[in-house]
Amino acid sequence: MEKEISNSIEVLKNGGILLYPTDTIWGIGCDATNKQAINKIYKIKQRAESKSLISLVSDTKMLNRYTNHLPKTDVTSSPTTVIYQNVEGLPKNLLARDNTAALRIVQDDFCKKLIEQFGKGIVSTSANISGEISPKQFSEISTYIKKNADYIVNLRQEERMEFPSSIIKINENGIITKIR
Repeated sequence: MEKEISNSIEVLKNGGILLYPTDTIWGIGCDATNKQAINKIYKIKQRAESKSLISLVSDTKMLNRYTNHLPKTDVTSSPTTVIYQNVEGLPKNLLARDNTAALRIVQDDFCKKLIEQFGKGIVSTSANISGEISPKQFSEISTYIKKNADYIVNLRQEERMEFPSSIIKINENGIITKIR
C-alpha cells in the first residue's frame, strides 16, 4: 500500500488524475485545490461544470480547513457526503452555483492514508462518463476512463463496490436535508 500511496501523491502533486478505489466506489480524482486538474476531471467525465464534484478529506481536522459548519449528526459511521455552505480554500470550479461544496470524511484505509500524507483534500467522482452507470468494480470501468487517468491504483481491483455515499445538505439555517 505504501508504494501506491507514494505513486499517487506524486501524481497529485503534479496536477495528475488518479483512478482509485474509495470507501464507496471506484473514483477518478485529483488535488481538490488544483483548478487545472479539476478541469481535466470535468473534461474526462464530459460533465458540465454546473454539476459540482465531491472531495474527500481524512478527518474532521482537515474538514475544518474548508468549513467550520460541522453537522450535529455523525458523518463518520457510514460513507456520508455533506454539502456545506460557506466553504473556503477550494477553487470556484469545485463549488456549486450556490457556493456550496460536497465533502466527505473518508473511511477507506488507503484513501485516509493517502489524504493524510498528501495533506489536503482530493476530488472523488465516479469513474464513468457523466450520465452513465457507475461501475461496481474495476473491470467495469471503460477503457476511455482508464486511458485518461495518469495513474491507476493497483489495489482492490477484484472487489465489488455496491453503494455510493449518502448525501445530505446543511442549509443556511442549519436544517439538514437528505439528498441521496
